[in-house]
Amino acid sequence: MSTAESSDAEQKVLNIGHAEKKRRIIKTVDEEDIRFIKLNFTDIFGFGKNVEITPDELEKALDGEMMFDGSSVDGFGRVEESDMYLIPDLDTFQPVPLRPNELGVGQIFCDVYDGDRKPFEGCPRNILKRVLQEAKAMGYELNVGPEGEFFLFNLDEKGNPLFEIHDQGGYFDNSPFDRGIDTKRAMIVKMKEIGFSIEASHHEVAPGQHEIDFRYGEALKTADRWMIFKQIVKNTAHDHGLYASFLPKPFTTESGNAMHCNQSLKKDGENVFFDAGSATGLSQTAEYYVGGLIRYAKEIAAISNPTINSYKRLVPNYEAPTNITWSFCNRSSFIRIPKARGQSTRVELRTPDPTANPYLVFAGMLKAGLQGIKNKIKPPQRVDKNNYDLTAREKGEYEIEQYPSNLYEALKHMARSRLLKETLGDHAFNVFLKTKLAEWREYDKKVHTWEIDNYLKKY
Repeated sequence: MSTAESSDAEQKVLNIGHAEKKRRIIKTVDEEDIRFIKLNFTDIFGFGKNVEITPDELEKALDGEMMFDGSSVDGFGRVEESDMYLIPDLDTFQPVPLRPNELGVGQIFCDVYDGDRKPFEGCPRNILKRVLQEAKAMGYELNVGPEGEFFLFNLDEKGNPLFEIHDQGGYFDNSPFDRGIDTKRAMIVKMKEIGFSIEASHHEVAPGQHEIDFRYGEALKTADRWMIFKQIVKNTAHDHGLYASFLPKPFTTESGNAMHCNQSLKKDGENVFFDAGSATGLSQTAEYYVGGLIRYAKEIAAISNPTINSYKRLVPNYEAPTNITWSFCNRSSFIRIPKARGQSTRVELRTPDPTANPYLVFAGMLKAGLQGIKNKIKPPQRVDKNNYDLTAREKGEYEIEQYPSNLYEALKHMARSRLLKETLGDHAFNVFLKTKLAEWREYDKKVHTWEIDNYLKKY
């Protein structure tokens, strides 16, 4: 069979698969009386977007004929090149009612294509898929398990959030201190209804703070699930008279919200981070991966921690990393290696927070890790001590570098990063950098309450 004939045969198989998936989706919509279908996509800054259609337009949408105005989405297209297409990933369709007694609703995740029907370079889903393809060419598949932390605030009589926490509970506290337990259980029930496997949930360290952890999975699927997770958390909280916030650091003297990313690479179905023959159970591949994450830590900081508030969380003594170190089980480190071994061997990146775009975070950390493997980048000496107690001399001995302490510092590292520019592509890289620099400058020129409180009576 010639190459052309082989290609034609493969295309026929793909077309048959597409037609069958399409048929099943249409059948499900009919049988489950789904009246609205959300075509989901995500902008460069991690905000979920959607175009909602009725079943009348479903077949057209499934065939990739649904257009939208990209110029109206932050960071997508300019007015003169605004026509874009939503190309559904048919494997992601599912019924997903987010509110009690809601009429039948389904949703499907889409990739964004430009007017020439080519994958749009600035689509976060496309960005992650490019790096996953690079990993696949090396024989790897990335699994990720993000930890979901959030605060629950009270609402006023008009349904607006108040800067008023709903409880005074602490780590692992239960009723009567944790008034959010019913809300959290309702979130979990909704998540399980649509196929999430929940590993654990509990009250977090700070008052009003909660965590729900769902099972790890393939990176693209997990990024999609993170977007659904945030929808469920926010909608369910509102139904229970509360407001869910993923703000990294609402309170100066309390712990903040993280999105710790537990990650591992699979090859031929096996976890390549595990090596039964090594003294630590950690493979050389895993150490090189860690080496890459550490080498490029500052360059990917701006996408892991993309807001001004993100860096208020990254301060000593709140189990948030400030030094670029790695260790076994040390929660003050940039990277922690949990004790579990075998198929559960994993690398936990502790800097990301839930304001980050999951597609970009997963793409950035994978790219850095792959560079570590390709170039055999050895990580520095492990730091199994409390990072917050290290002296300047000890930091010098360990050759420890400091993680960026604010968004502007992170953006300066990003601006010089060839790795991140290659990962994101010119469009997303430039839009993200320009927008976030403008955000920093706006913040930097504002007079803040702290300045008035500390300087007014002195000067």
